[in-house]
Amino acid sequence: MDTETDTEHDWISTPITADILRGALDLEHTEHGVLPHRLPARARAQCTDGQLAMAESQPSGVRLVFRTRATAVELDTLPTKRVYVGAPPRPEGLYDLLVDGRLAGQASVSGGNTLTIDLTTGSAERSFGPVGTLRFTELPDGDKDIEIWLPHNESTELVALRTDAPVEPAPDRGRKVWLHHGSSISHGSDAASPTTTWPALAASLGGTELINLGLGGSALLDPFTARALRDTPADLISLKIGINVVNADLMRLRAFGPAVHGFLDTIREGHPTAPLLVVSPILCPIHEDTPGPSVPDFNALGEGRLGFVAMGEPAETASGKLTLGIIRDELARIVEQRSADDPHLYYLDGRELYGDDDSAELPLPDQLHPDAATHRRMGERFAKLAFAAGGAFGGPGA
Repeated sequence: MDTETDTEHDWISTPITADILRGALDLEHTEHGVLPHRLPARARAQCTDGQLAMAESQPSGVRLVFRTRATAVELDTLPTKRVYVGAPPRPEGLYDLLVDGRLAGQASVSGGNTLTIDLTTGSAERSFGPVGTLRFTELPDGDKDIEIWLPHNESTELVALRTDAPVEPAPDRGRKVWLHHGSSISHGSDAASPTTTWPALAASLGGTELINLGLGGSALLDPFTARALRDTPADLISLKIGINVVNADLMRLRAFGPAVHGFLDTIREGHPTAPLLVVSPILCPIHEDTPGPSVPDFNALGEGRLGFVAMGEPAETASGKLTLGIIRDELARIVEQRSADDPHLYYLDGRELYGDDDSAELPLPDQLHPDAATHRRMGERFAKLAFAAGGAFGGPGA
């Protein structure tokens, strides 16, 4: 594999359309090609928040999937890369190539646009760059399923797909569709590559087709997100709720409980009997007993590191401010209350995915987000807890 232009193959161009793209809820046609979105246009129109716009356009879990005899594949893309002022350079976004379900290559695309973010002021400046080309060669002969997973943390316009043999949509393998919603941790923040975010790992271990609506900074119980989940066909559904509500200091306990009920009510309008798993936050020491908001740690930035600190005070919980401990108690209470009338509703304490012992061994590098090793651990644990016999997704109704 390499990323230089190749003139040795007789290339066949294939339009990039929804029938060869999985994990996106919408495709926007741009001047360059198509931009996958993980929220539909109606939802995007109901919120102008820049963080949400950035997160939902980053294609976590989105992949090109097709069947072909091709031994070489080229993909032109226009990525948007992020730079944080004062922080270490971010690694280049990776594209993972899977052949018949097995990782067969990885590469990045140079060029593209750059979004420079100043955390001290909250400002963002965009600069524009050229389209880049990704190329995988020397693929095995014969018919095979090809998957190209897009970078989970770079908005990616898809410009052109070329192969040296015809392409057709991959057949339906009969796998169940797992629809997941969560925060930046579910989005894949600090995972090593798009197939090693914890939801992608868990989906692979569980033998499911993933639709990942993990939205960095934006798991905020928004009604438009609930409607997107309601309207998306799925067999299995999970919601990881809590950390963004705290670190955005978005609501108080009085609002949180009814918002969760409303979110679940909306999803149940479209999926009345699908297994629905509510997952509370993983351990996050800075917010276990301290409310938000969380803000960048400017001392860390001064040392060239990215970190976060909690700005609330524990005593503020008396006035209804939320901590992760309070949120876990409330989510467990809500699920127990509703499960009397909803036998397909389940609860998982997020500390079973990452708890005290894990924190001692693998602390969160920036106090909020797990590293690559922790993503792998969380994915393996989720698969064991949710997809195994007796788990929320492993029973006869799943």
